Amino acid sequence: MTRTLTLAAAALVVPVAASAQIMGEAQTYTVGEREYEGYVARQTTLEEPLGTVLIVHDWDGLTEYEMRRADMLAAQGYLAFAVDVYGADEEPQSVEDNRRLSGALYEDREEFRARLMGSIEAARSLEGATDNIAMMGYCFGGAAVLEAARAGADLDAFATFHAGLDLPEGQDYSDVSAPVMLFHGSADPVSGMDAMAMTLGAMQEAGIAHDARIFGGARHSFTVWGSDDYVLEADRKSWDGLLEYLDETL
Repeated sequence: MTRTLTLAAAALVVPVAASAQIMGEAQTYTVGEREYEGYVARQTTLEEPLGTVLIVHDWDGLTEYEMRRADMLAAQGYLAFAVDVYGADEEPQSVEDNRRLSGALYEDREEFRARLMGSIEAARSLEGATDNIAMMGYCFGGAAVLEAARAGADLDAFATFHAGLDLPEGQDYSDVSAPVMLFHGSADPVSGMDAMAMTLGAMQEAGIAHDARIFGGARHSFTVWGSDDYVLEADRKSWDGLLEYLDETL
């Protein structure tokens, strides 16, 4: 899987030369004895990216959605790596598949962390990878970002969009190594404002740098194009907020 997009074709408004191109391609890597297939996007005319950003997929696996977000980050000058935490042999096709695969990782946090840490190591070995690295994710991917942060992943920034905010028993935020940014809807029925207050309180207690931007009335999947919960204004503002956050931290 390889694709090359002109910025015009990507329909993005970015301050780069008209001749610049975004190249995206599959990236196979191994964690333990299992093979995983992610997606890397880069801007071909840059001598050095602004930073490296990992994107963790939602519970339906790595799809065009995460690849498109990777292209968008590449257009802004980042090396973007949409990772795979399910395995190259897994292709979820239904809600039942999504629930089975995500639930297995929620049940086995050690394995969940091993796959996340392995994806980070794979990112470090990418051609053009930078020392400054951030991790971001949507929904299940946001919960994965918080899992990696609590596991002490040595990164420069963590960002979540409508993440699952449950704090597993026995875990806390004391080992988080970098600032955390949360983008969330106030009407999220999956992780509501009580869960947000708990998360912010736990981060405050741990003494880590954190921030949250709440979008009033937005429900769970407010950034997911085509979903019933999609909110254009919240999607745009949260994306702009992400870019500001990356600019500050990377």
